[in-house]
Amino acid sequence: MKRIPVFMALAILLAACGASDSDDDTPRPPRLPMPVEVAFDDDGRPLPEVLAEEQVLYRGNGEEPQTLDPHLSEGVPTANILRDLFEGLTTTAPDGRIVPGAAIHWDISRDGLTYTFYLDPDGRWSNGEPVTAHDFVWSWQRVVDPETGAAYGRMLAPVVNAEAIFSGELPPEELGVTALSDTTFQVRLDDPTSYFLGLLTHPTTYPVFRPALEEHGSLHMRPGNLVSNGAFHLTDWQVRSRVVLEKNEYFREADNVIIERVVFYPFEDENTEFNRFRAGDLHWTYQVPSAQFSWLKNNMDEALKISPWFGTYFFSFNLTREPFEDNLALRQALNLAIDRQIITERVTRFGEMPTFNLVPPGLPNYQPYKPEHAEWSQEEREEEARRLYRQAGYSESQPLTVELRYNTSENHRKISVAIAAMWKQVLGVRTRLVNEEFRVFLQNRAQRRVTQAFRAGWIGDYMDAFTFLELYHSGHGRNDAGYNNPRYDRLLERIASERIPARRRNLMVDAERMLLEDQVVLPVFYYMTRRLIDPRLKGWEENIMDYHLTRYMYLVRERSQDEAVEEKASEETE
Repeated sequence: MKRIPVFMALAILLAACGASDSDDDTPRPPRLPMPVEVAFDDDGRPLPEVLAEEQVLYRGNGEEPQTLDPHLSEGVPTANILRDLFEGLTTTAPDGRIVPGAAIHWDISRDGLTYTFYLDPDGRWSNGEPVTAHDFVWSWQRVVDPETGAAYGRMLAPVVNAEAIFSGELPPEELGVTALSDTTFQVRLDDPTSYFLGLLTHPTTYPVFRPALEEHGSLHMRPGNLVSNGAFHLTDWQVRSRVVLEKNEYFREADNVIIERVVFYPFEDENTEFNRFRAGDLHWTYQVPSAQFSWLKNNMDEALKISPWFGTYFFSFNLTREPFEDNLALRQALNLAIDRQIITERVTRFGEMPTFNLVPPGLPNYQPYKPEHAEWSQEEREEEARRLYRQAGYSESQPLTVELRYNTSENHRKISVAIAAMWKQVLGVRTRLVNEEFRVFLQNRAQRRVTQAFRAGWIGDYMDAFTFLELYHSGHGRNDAGYNNPRYDRLLERIASERIPARRRNLMVDAERMLLEDQVVLPVFYYMTRRLIDPRLKGWEENIMDYHLTRYMYLVRERSQDEAVEEKASEETE
């Protein structure tokens, strides 16, 4: 029987599922607002006459947050909100550089094992109380306490005694952190950790206001109860509707914050978010529909922002149950049957880079391991996939039936549909697609009772390959694959303790090789951020970490008709 080419089968299946890749269905573009030219005073602040009268930022933000407790939170959308609510010892500038945060400066010992942070004496919680070193000591002890259940608690593994606390051998109070005074916080590390200052921008390391937690328990992060130390504080949270933050008048740099309010909207459907932007209801989208790329380039190029992101989009396998437990050949077959070039060119379509690796490129002094099959033609990969599929015990007459889960999103749905079509076309696999709301999706992944294959992805928390590799330590809270390899755990421990950069780099390459050879993940492409930004929003800058703090932004007013006429006349004269 003659096979239909994969890309044709994919087009047919996408159409059958109601997905149109035609940009012709989109109505005419709205007129984008024309901002006035920004002028600044001697201190570099925008002049009052160029600012919009209402400084309220409306932005789309992906999935609904599960919690606003920084120690329990997961996911990029929640982190976006937390970076406005809280501030760690370090923070980021608009261009992504690490800069002083709650700590205005720090000292690092010559051996790289002791960091002493000096907190800004003007640091205040949103209720006016001072932010102290004692707040950080208690908060970090809470993070490493196994009873807390912090998803990213292992981020503090470099700190003295953290590993023993994780395993229950020592109490949290033995963590290597000390308040030398109300404004001096000291951290002792087991080994030099080159990425430590970058790690401190992650929400897991933010302070939590202890009196609020002790008074309100699990409700301490609700409006009226939440006390935060960032540029904004929480005033409203309507589940599945919006999260509203207001400027924190007690923030240490409140005089330099221009935006008065920011409203985050959870949009799981990219088309809904796109239409809200076109209607003028949003200044900023979390993402845009893949099918609209050509139309956006032609009609809204001024608002479209596309840039590299330090992350990888992949699928993973539940290694604790059938059909993937102890069946390496099957996992390899499914990996090789995927045509990543077709996915990035015909489905995602925003310049994503196909990959067979977990760690993204661009890290200084790190050259990722390259699997042998990355050099093969797609035809060679598919031929090997069919051989491995038979070796795994499956065939066209006895096909694999598998569930592939993804969280609600039109873009995720299209990618999952494409992968199911490729598995069917190349191997004869019967795939049942399961779409789940983000909270349920994360719970099912973590519990590993019903999942088989599932969508995943990771955005690096700091510029180091270890942020990807540590995910698959047997004790990591986000090891949803259930990978449990003592050799891999020992390799991570060697990486953490290695002081010679070249040896550490080689060990990380070995770790990535082990993950890929064990086929724990099915990498697809490296992320690109793609969103729409209102031209009136200033202070937003591209950066590879995609960290954008509202405190640096402001809205300028729209150009009046007279100003537009004058500018046009001036251009014609020139």
